[in-house]
Amino acid sequence: MELRRLARYDALILTSLLWFMAKFVRYLFPPLFEPFQAIYGVSNTATGLAFSALMTVYALMQFPSGVIADRQGPVRVIAGGAVVAAAGAFALVVPVPLPDLSLPLGGVDAVPGEFLAIVAGMLLIGLGTGAHKTVAVRLLAAVHEERTGRALGVLDTVAAFGGVVAPLAVTYALPDWRGLFLATGIVVAALTVLFVRRTPRHLAGTGAVAKPSGDDDSGIDGSLLGYLGLMKAPRVALFVGVTVAFAFGYNGVVAFLPSYLAADAGLGLETSVANTIYSGLFVVSLVQLGTGELTDRVGRLPMLFVTVGAAVAGAAALLSVQGVAAVAAAVALFGLGCHGFRPVRSAFLMSLLPDEAAGGGLGVVRTVLMTAGAVAPGVTGFLIDTQGYTVAFGALGGALAVGLALLGLIAVLGGEE
Repeated sequence: MELRRLARYDALILTSLLWFMAKFVRYLFPPLFEPFQAIYGVSNTATGLAFSALMTVYALMQFPSGVIADRQGPVRVIAGGAVVAAAGAFALVVPVPLPDLSLPLGGVDAVPGEFLAIVAGMLLIGLGTGAHKTVAVRLLAAVHEERTGRALGVLDTVAAFGGVVAPLAVTYALPDWRGLFLATGIVVAALTVLFVRRTPRHLAGTGAVAKPSGDDDSGIDGSLLGYLGLMKAPRVALFVGVTVAFAFGYNGVVAFLPSYLAADAGLGLETSVANTIYSGLFVVSLVQLGTGELTDRVGRLPMLFVTVGAAVAGAAALLSVQGVAAVAAAVALFGLGCHGFRPVRSAFLMSLLPDEAAGGGLGVVRTVLMTAGAVAPGVTGFLIDTQGYTVAFGALGGALAVGLALLGLIAVLGGEE
């Protein structure tokens, strides 16, 4: 009986576990920045740009994956992306001797070939994981129509624990970090097989299945310009601004928080302590279960103010407090706001977009916001190398404050309650 009841949620469970693995493999990289710099002699700018490249490819996949899912169904898109991500993980298992690239970055005259091979694997991981979230939101909104906020809260909470496990895994795996990517590829391959076998039966009659070409009642012609037209509405345009500002601030902090916590020019904590606090940023992701549920009950806009406000307060505290306990509390507050924001953001966007164009529409929005997020690590690394950690993290906190101000404009215009 319990197994039968659990089977009702296997689409949610498997979709969430694949998203967990996507987050896990992405968040393996920030704790590896310092080892990469020591092993390959690259700078903060180089590691930041490498992570920006991963996130840029990830961002560029949002729109095409959404459009393809509108026509071919979400299962094929999610499974295909998982296969590509697994291939990227396997590509990092053994070193590949490529020629060095003569390119001055952050005071270093050339980028070693072995590091370029790592970047190539990162790009494959970005390509594969980029096919998941946009399509997963649409899939779960169709399967769990009456409890979309709760389902998206589960999705993001499970996935955020990838960020909990990743830095701890790096801490205990070093110096043999390549084995982490071998294990990742194997697990993703196994989950993909289960996902393809178990998920399609939940989609019959939901509208989230493959459609014949041209079978679309949304009035969207299927082009990028057609989907961009969805953003002409003031509330949609303003909320895209909120998500862009938030993505820039969050991704910049996440990429360099371990370095900021451990570097002598930052807070100067021991590396093991810094990685533990960094894991705490994701432990508090359990808040997403609460914010997803509250979104269904009390409304989207109030929860947006609460979550973004907490993120702004946490970022400000991170720049002003001292001591392990105070820093951990600031990181936790920042994490509560940032993770709590995710299911509310997705639910708000889904409420603004027509059902028939939800995949492509959400894909366009996520392409824009993830592109902003992709730029953030490179910009942050450059600011750290040239201006220091305080200026860099101050700029990231300022971006979050801009998002909070834009929410105020949405409220004035009469946003979705």
